[in-house]
Amino acid sequence: MSDDQSLLDLLACPKCHGKLARINSPDGFACERCALFFAIEDGLPNMLIEEAKAWPAKSEAGRA
Repeated sequence: MSDDQSLLDLLACPKCHGKLARINSPDGFACERCALFFAIEDGLPNMLIEEAKAWPAKSEAGRA
């Protein structure tokens, strides 16, 4: 778990530079501010804005 936290401390949303939340299913990172989801592919986070998926905001989904 400490490795995940270390990674989260280093990563930021490439669009708004906000904090990312670790999501386990689907596997990746979500930015509540931008409502974008960045998938982990082949063990590496895909942080390309063009390939990010829409992610429901916390108020809509009840979690992020």
